[in-house]
Amino acid sequence: MNPVFDGLPVTVFEVMSRLAREHDAVNLGQGFPDDPGPEDVRRKAADAVINGWNQYPPMMGLPELRAAIVTHYAHWQSLTLDADSEVMVTSGATEALTGAMMALIEPGDEVVLFQPMYDAYLPLVKRAGGVPKLVRLTPPHWRFNEAMLAEVFSEKTKVVLLNNPLNPAGNVMPREDLELLARFCTKFDAIAVCDEVWEHVVFDGLRHISMLAIDGMRERCVKIGSAGKIFSLTGWKVGFVCAAPNLMRVLAKAHQFITFTTPPNLQSAVAYGLGKDDGYFEGMRADMQRSRDRFAAGLSSLGFPVLPSQGTYFINVDLAPLGLNEDDEAFCRRLVADHKVAAIPVSAFYASDHVRSVVRFCFAKRDATLDTALERLANVLR
Repeated sequence: MNPVFDGLPVTVFEVMSRLAREHDAVNLGQGFPDDPGPEDVRRKAADAVINGWNQYPPMMGLPELRAAIVTHYAHWQSLTLDADSEVMVTSGATEALTGAMMALIEPGDEVVLFQPMYDAYLPLVKRAGGVPKLVRLTPPHWRFNEAMLAEVFSEKTKVVLLNNPLNPAGNVMPREDLELLARFCTKFDAIAVCDEVWEHVVFDGLRHISMLAIDGMRERCVKIGSAGKIFSLTGWKVGFVCAAPNLMRVLAKAHQFITFTTPPNLQSAVAYGLGKDDGYFEGMRADMQRSRDRFAAGLSSLGFPVLPSQGTYFINVDLAPLGLNEDDEAFCRRLVADHKVAAIPVSAFYASDHVRSVVRFCFAKRDATLDTALERLANVLR
């Protein structure tokens, strides 16, 4: 057995979801909405199955979807991309990340990672032969500085893997942080693989800034997006990859031998969705922000120390000020068993030097779901 995967434990997401089922709990652990997603987009997918092409689409993605991606990012992020040479469609963002690690890393190359981090990052880096160099981010602001980057960058640095907005922290990186990271990438000739799947799920008037738009990064950045996050259709697994032609050539070769292509009906529907007017995207953010505010207010009223959430589906509470005699994992296990609410311990997103006081909740739920969770949480701190 390959030791990278053979030695992996069952993910905390699966553990907590199993416990949620066993205890008939409200599941605020896994990050998916309990809304079916926009009906017009779903109907486009259904129509494309019946009336469209159901054989292999082009490996790089349907031309209509690649053109829609170019138009969408030009409008929302002022990016200029070439649909033929700089855009590729993948079967989800995780496939895009897998292909990027396979294509860009050789054994012994160092890869800079920011923890807390999505749980797929570390196994993918190790399986590709990369040597992880970890930057530890901490609450409440989850930011890095020059000294922290100087500790991990070296002449062996090949790739930086960045998630912005950051799951599980819920923060949106400001331009000055991105510019600082860009200076290190330029100095050490490193490629930034940027997981930007939450780019539309940002609040409080913030706008996502792509690393691809930062000076010096146009030729050394791989931008990854996700229709699943944009349209709250997490099961669709339609991802986007944008990169300069010299990078895209090798990324495409990795994609060719992973999934090769993505269901054409979903691609057609996503192309339609990306062309929706601004009102859809602004309305989606407003609805998510309202859910965030509703749940944050409820948690605060119960005495939970709520951390800021600028984006993603998630909000965190920091148990440290409460002086509880348990860490985040023990707290989450007690929460699901005794109070029938499932959450995720943020320590699970660290590979070392874990922060063990932060618990993540998913607020991308209907009001009734959040209200039921708050009712069950009412006695946790009493």
